Amino acid sequence: MAIRQVGALPIRKLRGGTFEVLLVSSRETGRWVIPKGWPARRLTDAKAAAREARQEAGVTGKISELPIGRYRYRKRMPGGLVRVIDVDVYVLKVKKQRKSWREKRERTRVWFPQSEAAKKVREPRLRALISDFRDL
Repeated sequence: MAIRQVGALPIRKLRGGTFEVLLVSSRETGRWVIPKGWPARRLTDAKAAAREARQEAGVTGKISELPIGRYRYRKRMPGGLVRVIDVDVYVLKVKKQRKSWREKRERTRVWFPQSEAAKKVREPRLRALISDFRDL
């Protein structure tokens, strides 16, 4: 059975209507991912996704109320157990990018053109969510 997480897809619109996507490096493997984490009891899933973006990537902005989709990945848990995780993805239109944030020393963040960001992530469904994204 899959465990659920929430994730933010941080985007910014460029002139001409194209988008850039902010990806962060994962702490364990260094591969490119979106900010994501566990749902919170006192926050809506959208607000929990926005909190992850603030903590992992140092960005804030307007988060979508509804997810644009879901993707699945495998996570190695403490003790070596591998679990299947389903991530509900919320779009975050980035308004502010901080110079310093909680996980700055643990992660790298990079803005990529939309098509390049899609190629950088490993999960096929996340790749499709990024490629297919159009302005809300």
